[in-house]
Amino acid sequence: MGKTVLILGGGVGGLVTANELRSKSSKEHRIVLIDREHNFVFSPSLLWLMTGTRTASKISKPLARLERKGIERTEGEIESIDPRRREVAVRGETLVGDYIVIALGADLAPDAVPGLSEAGHNFYSLQGAESFRNAFEEFSRGTITVLTAAPAYKCPAAPYEAAMLIEAACRKRGIRKETAIHLYAAEPGPMGVAGPEVSKAVRQMVESKGITYHPEYQIADVDVSGHLLKFTNGVEAHYDLLAYVPPHRAPRVLKSAGLISETGWISVDRHTLETTFPGVYALGDAVSIPLKMGKPLPKAGVFAHGEASVVARNIAREITGRGKAGHFDGDGECFIETGDGKAGFGRGNFYAEPAPQVKIYAPSRHWHAGKVLFEKDWLRRWF
Repeated sequence: MGKTVLILGGGVGGLVTANELRSKSSKEHRIVLIDREHNFVFSPSLLWLMTGTRTASKISKPLARLERKGIERTEGEIESIDPRRREVAVRGETLVGDYIVIALGADLAPDAVPGLSEAGHNFYSLQGAESFRNAFEEFSRGTITVLTAAPAYKCPAAPYEAAMLIEAACRKRGIRKETAIHLYAAEPGPMGVAGPEVSKAVRQMVESKGITYHPEYQIADVDVSGHLLKFTNGVEAHYDLLAYVPPHRAPRVLKSAGLISETGWISVDRHTLETTFPGVYALGDAVSIPLKMGKPLPKAGVFAHGEASVVARNIAREITGRGKAGHFDGDGECFIETGDGKAGFGRGNFYAEPAPQVKIYAPSRHWHAGKVLFEKDWLRRWF
């Protein structure tokens, strides 16, 4: 008899899982993807959208396209999950699966900081990236601030890339001399999990652009009318245009389902992504995987992609009895956009002990071209 796989979430992890399961299993098996959004947005390109080199239509695709591949789609908010029965409620309908793959990502919670959502632009969202772009087009002088509201967030390079891309855009528009750019980070340094050498290299990239970097500044609240950022150390800082990374939290439906551990996220087997519930897997930003160094594996699309491939392979193997078992090994890589048509590149193994082993390559046009090609290939391949 055919099996049913319910995939919760249509982001990177969900898309890769659905596509690879469909290609590895016959049509008698149902692959059902559930997401509340109509369109998929390629989030790495939000950085280019916020600085005016992309439009929303160029970095998004309708999830309905998956139906042409034999992937079923249900659009709606997930109301509840019963991991024991492998049941999911969506829009009043209960779906039952032989397997569940949870790829719901992290919810963005700007309201956790008083005044933050009213004060600035959440460039981790399509709407926020577009609103920043529109505000930047009207900006001519003053202080632009990039802020991380919490020390842990997905896409660890993104706020540093954002600051450098904004700086390059200011020079291109001829307003750099009239613009001060500040980056306030809740964390002690850029991309700390990747190690001190990588962190130092990224900080040097940022500061070489004349961007003032303020590490370990935890935002407390924002005075919207006064354009003031208020930090827990007592410092206040003025801004004219604010781009921020909001706090993250696990989707509430996961907590009510009893899936959240003491980490605040789902705990899984670090190699197979299995939860404690048989037939239920979780991957991507919704999970927390501890590393030997004491910090969790970063939340990043590259890891969601790799984890999804492993989960798809192992479920397909159980269903069909064919293929080799998958094993996630912690390898990851990312581009680091620096502006002016250049990017750096980092690659390594994050499961290495006693600490991740990551190498970073200096910014060049080669790596920027690589990211452009990656964007085009990713959207073409999975849709």
